[in-house]
Amino acid sequence: MNYNNVAIKQSNNRTMKQLNKMIPFEQAYGIVMESYRTLGLERIDFINTLGRVLAENVVSDMEIPPFTKSAADGFACREQDIKDTLDVIETIAAGRKPEKKIGKNQCARIMTGAMIPEGADCVLMVEDTKEISENKIQYEKESTDINICKKGEDIHEGDIVLEIGTIIKPQHIAILASVGNTSPLVSRRPMVGIISTGDEIVEPYVKPGISQIRNSNSYQLIAQVNRVGAIPNYHGIAEDSEEKTYRIVMNALEENDIVLLTGGVSMGDFDFVADILKKAKIDILFNRVAVQPGKPTTFGVHEKALCFGLPGNPVASFVQFELMVKPLIYKMMGADYEPVNIKMPMGTDYTRTKSVRESLLPVRLMENGTVMPVEYNGSAHIHALYEADGLIKIAVGETKISKGEIVNVRQI
Repeated sequence: MNYNNVAIKQSNNRTMKQLNKMIPFEQAYGIVMESYRTLGLERIDFINTLGRVLAENVVSDMEIPPFTKSAADGFACREQDIKDTLDVIETIAAGRKPEKKIGKNQCARIMTGAMIPEGADCVLMVEDTKEISENKIQYEKESTDINICKKGEDIHEGDIVLEIGTIIKPQHIAILASVGNTSPLVSRRPMVGIISTGDEIVEPYVKPGISQIRNSNSYQLIAQVNRVGAIPNYHGIAEDSEEKTYRIVMNALEENDIVLLTGGVSMGDFDFVADILKKAKIDILFNRVAVQPGKPTTFGVHEKALCFGLPGNPVASFVQFELMVKPLIYKMMGADYEPVNIKMPMGTDYTRTKSVRESLLPVRLMENGTVMPVEYNGSAHIHALYEADGLIKIAVGETKISKGEIVNVRQI
């Protein structure tokens, strides 16, 4: 995949000492988002657009409602006649055109969604009327709501009903259907390559031996990529062999728009991975971020793909995907992603001993309207996310959150 229209950042004067400097999360996030690449556009059947991003405004081709219609089952009549006995002159079903005009002390039995007959200016709800005799009714209240939906009161022909950059949800598909836009223009979905590294990693269907663990990261990332609307492309487990890992990385760069490697990016393993990334001509823009979990998160650019080295611990890889990879994917699809945040009071005191990094703490939303930290033993504790509803950010230098203090919860 080529990106001829994108200038690839080069930093030949960057020394390894500079590279290994831990940078603030905001700076790392800015670098990632500035590196986005456009992917091209395509028209697809509207029924398949869930999670896709609109690449053009959607305009209504008609008035909605397309005609003045009843908002209730009842009787269409003139409001000035509601105190009189009314003659029922016809029945109007939904989808049927009225045949008669409503005159003085006349009404038409009408169904919800049916066209209002000429002469009528209100609909009496059926439950508020009584039948006096055959084809004669009496309204039992003093006044009535109009109970009419007027032509074009929701949307006018030519109105923009969905804007460019909209991430399509089920309700948006209904809007596309209502205006007849059955082949909307959307951004192409990025292909995301996923690679796990390490001799200790085995696939989930394998019983781990001594000093082995099952590969949870890759399948967690596959699910996260699917949820964002991109296309996961799993490349398997790369053994701790420079030659084998290099081959897998090069193959992933050829096939994908973004490549995610998990593991092998801590300071103990980084030299090995760094040599592979350098050999693959990936220009690393940062490799240490002042955030917890996720300090060794690495990011680089290649002429064919963008590359993340995510931590091997599952909570760290999950969180850094949510913080950096997810917004980048949406940006590449033409959307400015904004996470769902809610403000709630802390349900207990929380303290930490180290504060040199920004921290993301998994929390639960409680029935009493407070936020409580989940049991969390560190970035390897994947089960901590089982009960987590969101993350709260603890700023650099901050060591305590007091009970009752309002915190911002980023939902996950």
